[in-house]
Amino acid sequence: MTINLNDLYDEYGRYIYHLCLKLTRNKEEAEDLMQDVWVKVVRYSGRTDSVDHMKAWLTTICMNTFRDRYRKDVRRSKHVMNQPDTLDVSILDLVPSDGLTPGELLEQNDIQSLVQQKIGELDAIYRKTIEYFYVYQYSLIEIAEVMKVSIGTVKSRLFRAKKYLKELMIEDTAVREYVIA
Repeated sequence: MTINLNDLYDEYGRYIYHLCLKLTRNKEEAEDLMQDVWVKVVRYSGRTDSVDHMKAWLTTICMNTFRDRYRKDVRRSKHVMNQPDTLDVSILDLVPSDGLTPGELLEQNDIQSLVQQKIGELDAIYRKTIEYFYVYQYSLIEIAEVMKVSIGTVKSRLFRAKKYLKELMIEDTAVREYVIA
């Protein structure tokens, strides 16, 4: 049974676009990402017979495409610290992919450990905000409810937490040398 791509797009197009928008936080980048996602969907449409959960399959394609684009941008800049301002994702892509070489995996684990150590040095309020948003993937509304504060407070705490984390990493000579080298 071959799936009709037009029906698939009609049913899941808005969902994928909003997911792309949430990941990139930028309309133009979201549209580019969505186009890449649908190119892959068309490319793999012959394999949809074995797909049990179409929405999950599409979400996985979207997340992997975003992850690949983000990794390419990070490699191109060679500096984790030069993360684009419009890209509101965690400092590292913490979800491993089959495409990483052993060397890249070791480097990712080292950097991940350094980032986790620096997150541990943040004040509790900022550490919790980062954990809720990046580790547990809570929405801003969910964080506001859990922390019993307004969404604006959550946004400012998240902004400050990222700023303080960046400062901690820049101040640490070993981290700075490892990331820039």
